[in-house]
Amino acid sequence: MTNAQVQLAFNAPMQVGECPLWDHEAGVLYWVDIDGCAVHRLRPTDQRHNTWSMPSEPGCIALCGASRLLVALRDGLCLLDANSGSMTPLGSVAPYDTSTTRFNDGRSDAAGRLWVGSIYEPRDMPAGTLYRVEHGAIVDQRKPVTVSNGLAFSPDDRTLYHADTRAHRIMAYDFDVVTGSIREGRVLKQFSAERDANYGGRPDGAAVDVEGAYWSAMFDGGRLLRLSPEGEILREVPLPVRCPTMMAFGGPDLRTLFITSARHNRPVDELARHPHSGCLFSLDVEVPGRPEHLYRL
Repeated sequence: MTNAQVQLAFNAPMQVGECPLWDHEAGVLYWVDIDGCAVHRLRPTDQRHNTWSMPSEPGCIALCGASRLLVALRDGLCLLDANSGSMTPLGSVAPYDTSTTRFNDGRSDAAGRLWVGSIYEPRDMPAGTLYRVEHGAIVDQRKPVTVSNGLAFSPDDRTLYHADTRAHRIMAYDFDVVTGSIREGRVLKQFSAERDANYGGRPDGAAVDVEGAYWSAMFDGGRLLRLSPEGEILREVPLPVRCPTMMAFGGPDLRTLFITSARHNRPVDELARHPHSGCLFSLDVEVPGRPEHLYRL
């Protein structure tokens, strides 16, 4: 490992691990393998692991309570009961052309809505967007992106963060949690897209701690960044993989940062240097996160 603080939490590689979520009541971590078409669950105390196969790519998940998960699949939303393994379609078909687009990265707000973006797979124009999902209804927020990522909320619920990975940009929007409306936005951080020796990656998934700092997984940069609400880099954590994808605060005190990663389509020489690409990692941090909000069915 290149960083003694970063530990291997689960030694089984995903194709594209994403959307880790800590169920605080059950003491388990859920996450998805997008290209592996599966949802995973791990109980860190004894390494008990479960997996559920999905009919298409799961872009993200949201906790619904009682071991139930909302799963945003390529072709629509469904409810997974992790106790029985049953899958129930929620009747909301995907609001896009599923041959070129799928859901990607999401997070629930304090009012129980799911905010989930889409990825336009040709990646040659901003044909993805951001959606608000409320009681099964999917509403386009008209925020054009190519690869939607980095959704998170400030502790006071007044800011919604949203990244376009392809554009190397993280936005911060004024947010009204009561009405679910997004107002004016500003650039929190614009990263260089120059693929030179100093290339530091592009912003993928994210999480916010109790101090309001925004943690960003820098895909193809091999690092995590902790940013202030003004976009200042407060901390950089190097990782033993090139492509971290997202993180979640977990553990009994929410001071363990669980980090997913990817190995799909990565160069052979990179995988030789980073054999744990695609695995789940953990990092102990001083500033805790907050429990994830539940999606209200």
